[in-house]
Amino acid sequence: MTLALMDRKADFPILTRTINGHRLTYLDSAATSQKPRSVIAAMNRFYEETNANVLRSVHTLAEESTEAFHRARVSTAEFIGAAGSEEVVFTRGTTESLNMVARGWGDKFLKPGDEVVVSPMEHHSNLIPWQRLCQRTGARLRFIELNDDGSLAMDHARAVINERTRLAALSRISNVLGTINPIREIADLVHTVGGIMVVDGAQSVPHEPTAVAELGADFLAFSGHKMCGPTGIGVLWGRAELLDASDPVDFGGEMISYVNRESATWADLPHKFEAGTPNIAGAIGLAAAIEYLNEVGMANIAQHGRQLGETAYQRLSQLPGVAVFGPPSPRAALVAFNIDKIHPHDVAQVFDSRGVAIRAGHHCCQPLMHWLHAAATARASFYLYNQPDDIDALVDAVEATKRYFTI
Repeated sequence: MTLALMDRKADFPILTRTINGHRLTYLDSAATSQKPRSVIAAMNRFYEETNANVLRSVHTLAEESTEAFHRARVSTAEFIGAAGSEEVVFTRGTTESLNMVARGWGDKFLKPGDEVVVSPMEHHSNLIPWQRLCQRTGARLRFIELNDDGSLAMDHARAVINERTRLAALSRISNVLGTINPIREIADLVHTVGGIMVVDGAQSVPHEPTAVAELGADFLAFSGHKMCGPTGIGVLWGRAELLDASDPVDFGGEMISYVNRESATWADLPHKFEAGTPNIAGAIGLAAAIEYLNEVGMANIAQHGRQLGETAYQRLSQLPGVAVFGPPSPRAALVAFNIDKIHPHDVAQVFDSRGVAIRAGHHCCQPLMHWLHAAATARASFYLYNQPDDIDALVDAVEATKRYFTI
């Protein structure tokens, strides 16, 4: 297998570790990616040289910190093709971003009889906020069902999306099935009936070029920690007119324009959504991660990841006693699987004894587990630092697990 990327492991200090006497084979990037030296250095440099609060003081450190924070917002906007940096709201991650849409836009504009459309493959972060929104407003939650291979049933999508649809919220890439959803096609259906398209980009923004206009998104949520950045920093992008129309959901310092004893008015975008001291170092780390990803090339990363995901799917599918989930192709850079009669948690423990890090569980997708008739699955997920020898280690670990439980 010839991949689009040269081996990038040397950029990631943690990948030099040995685990239980074996080289670390890190196959859990869908949960969190590892960080290159450049990101770690950028955050250390901020704390060592510039650390000060933003948007408050006029001393040199504060001005340098504010400028670095602003540059991080500009870099993020450019990375996803936003019309301007004011459309980028920094959050703690995808979860907070999606809840912000549900509270700030949904609570204001939904009413009884309206409908919200999702799918059974959604992460809980892109399901529970809409469940709760419907309970608060009297709107109805509807689901686009899945084909047998785990892809969206588009005929059903065209039936479900109707003149009552106010909002559709879908992941671009499933964190379990590896399905790459046709967001633009869904968005066009939703826009035709006057609704808005919310995209969970947690698994897609790190793995493929993203241009919000081409995607057809009205809101997009993603997290820094899945794209070589630090934990605790995420993004809500929204079209400026929708953000303007939405209400803030957190209140306090720096999100106000004017306050008197009885009332307050809000700051301009994006600050009305960023109450309190933001994660300044996180934003700077995210900007460094974006610089690194741009250097590697997002088109290269996309091709690389899909090759790894499809190859892993093919190789695991050929092993007796192994069930692999999701479509064979096209698929993203992950593969979920189960081994007959062995609980995924036991699988993950045997893997760890061999230095192979995977995730096991319901992956915050319990409705999808019900659809799969599985309580849990094992999942191997890849990123730009993985190579074919990591798939070899994955297959070897499956065979070792089967041997261990037949002794």
